[in-house]
Amino acid sequence: MSMFENKFEKTLWNLRFVVILAVILSIVASITLFVIGSWDILYSVIYQNPLLNAEVNNNNDLLFKIISSIDLFLIGIVLLIFGFGVYELFISEIDFAKGKFSESTLKISSLDQLKNKIIKVIIIVLIVKFFEKVLKLTPNFTTPEDVLFFSVSILSICLGYYLINRK
Repeated sequence: MSMFENKFEKTLWNLRFVVILAVILSIVASITLFVIGSWDILYSVIYQNPLLNAEVNNNNDLLFKIISSIDLFLIGIVLLIFGFGVYELFISEIDFAKGKFSESTLKISSLDQLKNKIIKVIIIVLIVKFFEKVLKLTPNFTTPEDVLFFSVSILSICLGYYLINRK
C-alpha cells in the first residue's frame, strides 16, 4: 500500500466524524422541543384550565394544547433516537449504556434498526396529529356519515399500526 493511499484512507475514515454535527444538532433540537412542549403544557394548565381560569368555559383548548405538546415530545424523541443511533453507528458505542441499557430503545446496531425505530415513532406522531385534527373537527360531526367516516379512519390507523408492529 502506498503512502498516499494510506493517508487518503485515514482521511476518509476520519471524515465519519462529520456526523457529530448531526448528533449535536439533533440533541439540541430534541431538548428544545422538550422545553417548548413542557412550557406549552404549563402555560395551558395555568391559563387555559377551566378549574383555574373562570373565563375558560370548555376543555377543548386545554386538551388540544396538551395533545400538541405530546406531538412535540414525540418529535423530540425521534430526534433523540436519531442522535444516539447515528453516534453509535458512525463514531463509537456509548460505553456508559452498555450494561445498564443493553436492550434500550436508544441501542442501535444497524442503519435498518435506526430507520425502523424512527418510522415507528413517526407513525405515532402521525396518529397524534390525526387525533389533533379530529378534535378540531368534532363539533362539525353532524351526520351519521361523518361518524362512520371517523370510525373507519380510526380503524384504518389501528390496522396499519398493527401491521407495522407484527413480526
